[in-house]
Amino acid sequence: MTRRLFWLSIGVFFIGGFLSASVGLLVPQLKSVLVLDYKGALLVQLAFHSSYLLFALPAALSVVRIGYMRAIATGLTIMAAGCLALALAQGMREFLLVLAALLLLSGGQTILQIAANTVVTVFGPSRRSAFRLNLLQGFNSLGTVLGPLLSAPFLLQDIAPGARADVAASAPFIVIGAVLAMLATLYAAHRQLLAGSPSGTGNYLPRDWRRQIVAVLAERRLLWGALAIFLYVGAEVTIGTLMTNVLMLPSRLGLEPVSAGRLVSLYWAGAMVGRFVGAWLMTRIAETRLLFCAALAAIGLTVAAVVVSGVIGAGMLIAVGLCNAIMYPTIYALAMPEDSSKAPLASMWLCMAVVGGAVVPILTGAAADAVGLLKALLLPAACYVGIALFARHCMGMREPQS
Repeated sequence: MTRRLFWLSIGVFFIGGFLSASVGLLVPQLKSVLVLDYKGALLVQLAFHSSYLLFALPAALSVVRIGYMRAIATGLTIMAAGCLALALAQGMREFLLVLAALLLLSGGQTILQIAANTVVTVFGPSRRSAFRLNLLQGFNSLGTVLGPLLSAPFLLQDIAPGARADVAASAPFIVIGAVLAMLATLYAAHRQLLAGSPSGTGNYLPRDWRRQIVAVLAERRLLWGALAIFLYVGAEVTIGTLMTNVLMLPSRLGLEPVSAGRLVSLYWAGAMVGRFVGAWLMTRIAETRLLFCAALAAIGLTVAAVVVSGVIGAGMLIAVGLCNAIMYPTIYALAMPEDSSKAPLASMWLCMAVVGGAVVPILTGAAADAVGLLKALLLPAACYVGIALFARHCMGMREPQS
């Protein structure tokens, strides 16, 4: 059961990363074509990540009611529909329709995140949960590497102001939608895989579920972990989204859009390599200490990227991806309560914290319009300070037991 579930999860994590990286390329595309400022263009990330706040509660309740496998299949189906809607809206060059399609797409992803991340951490030895999640996040990072490489030629080829869209510009999201539909079919076919496990096939909601939603926050590690995820997702999404524009600056590399967009894959490649290496290091180094060191390195590299020009400054910003590698899965695993019955509701709060990917980019975009793009990167640098504090806090706490 565990082996088959792991192989199915690889596909989910991979296509999720490919999709997220491709959505990030819509920011430089729409900024140029529709002549938007940074704050306006970053509404793309607001729409894509705000659903985690809006839909996390109903998503968590649906996981409890219908079980993990059916919930994952449902989330994948909604995401497939969202991809097709996004392809249509992008072809029409209607910004409001693009935002609406992104909201639908991320609504399905919210269900998927809660169900898929939780099932990986719950089913199997708890002492290996951070290792399993880091390993799968490595495949997520592989998707984020290939996303810019394969999607940039379609999304950034012709982005002159007022340029008309063609079918090729929507091709990445049509293909992603087809893959999501295929994965949804596979999960539906394996819906009985967890039939003998708690919450595997769904349960009736307890009458006091409203009280339990609040009560689970009594877990201090969960509360601080949710804040850390808010800061992490906000910083990673902000840097990854603005990377193309940074690399186009004359004071950095001065690249044209397609080349800059493809080079963003190196940022995500750092996360991919770091997650596989991180999974290995966690067999030798305490995960809390590894998280603390990664956060400190991210702070130093981001600040240095602001003040150092040319290839070195660009390289430092790209290298932040390596530091990001182990952050999300490690924070997620550390924040989860030891009582597996609380996992779906705890995961709901952690998933809601992903709204940081909506808030921090918008704030950074407003700062970029006011003081310049490079100086605005000090905001995501400050986010890494909060992650370092969370890691330091966890060092003094008991590690999850097997």
